[in-house]
Amino acid sequence: MNPADSAAVSRTPEAPTGGSAGEPGGRGRPARVRIASAPVSFGVYTTEGAPIAADDMLAIMRAAGYEGTDSGPIGYLGTGAELADRLARHGLGLAGGWVDLRYGDARGFAEDLAALEAALDVFAGVPVDDPGFAPRPTLACPPNPARFARPGAPVDRELQLTPEEWPGFAARVREAAARCRDRGLEPVFHPHLGTDVETEEEVERLLDLTDVSLCLDTGHLWLAGGDPVAAIGRWAGRIRQVHVKDACRDTLARVRAAGGDLGEAVRRGAFPPLGAGDLDIEAVARALERAGYEGWVVVEQDVPATGRDPELVAADQVANRERLARTITNR
Repeated sequence: MNPADSAAVSRTPEAPTGGSAGEPGGRGRPARVRIASAPVSFGVYTTEGAPIAADDMLAIMRAAGYEGTDSGPIGYLGTGAELADRLARHGLGLAGGWVDLRYGDARGFAEDLAALEAALDVFAGVPVDDPGFAPRPTLACPPNPARFARPGAPVDRELQLTPEEWPGFAARVREAAARCRDRGLEPVFHPHLGTDVETEEEVERLLDLTDVSLCLDTGHLWLAGGDPVAAIGRWAGRIRQVHVKDACRDTLARVRAAGGDLGEAVRRGAFPPLGAGDLDIEAVARALERAGYEGWVVVEQDVPATGRDPELVAADQVANRERLARTITNR
């Protein structure tokens, strides 16, 4: 075993070992939950042309009281020593990061595995003070063009995976999850609007056919017709990361009626700041507490990459942190 492999094994998730509200991972009361932000909340979707510099964004997160961040597009925050040093300077942990693979296409999936391994190299190279808060590789599907064009509920049954397609899809999810675990990292699968796994029914099918853990995104599940609070109770044993975002079904319905796609829904504010949409954020927090959830809670607000005042974007993320912190009892 080489040193890199040894370091990865040491990050295998397990129950959090200790900490306090002020000093996660230190001595004192166990730090059951840490709250992270995400570059998507600042409109960062690609490494090129990002609307905010990485250090400026992380400084805003830290000043607002976030304890970590999602990676955003791999490379935006740097890789290797650059990433580790940048996070350390800002006093933030790494909650995980998005990796989409073409599970529905055997040849495409094989081609995508190199990107998965590159992402795992990045995640495994980040120091972790507590194995319970190791980065979660966030597995997901790329957009399905037909579903991206009409995201959310009601879903056109003709666009869903067929019973014949599910076994191969699930086998490739299992392979991706195994590759993550081989590196000592526990993956989570992220259902997402405009992809092949969007609805509660599709999530149930995936959970039945695989052993992959789940990243519950409250906003995406809500717009796909689901109930995040009920889902937390039903899937508690499989949820290993949570993305908390608000969402507005009326906004999505208007966008769909006008022929708009998921990108237009984001531009029109289908994912508003916490408390401005349909979701009862306090009920979500209570459900997580009842379920005994431990780990990262990532506050997300999908916003456009352009066209918004950066200062207002930053202010929303400060307010989102304050709103969620009031609902998490051990924060």
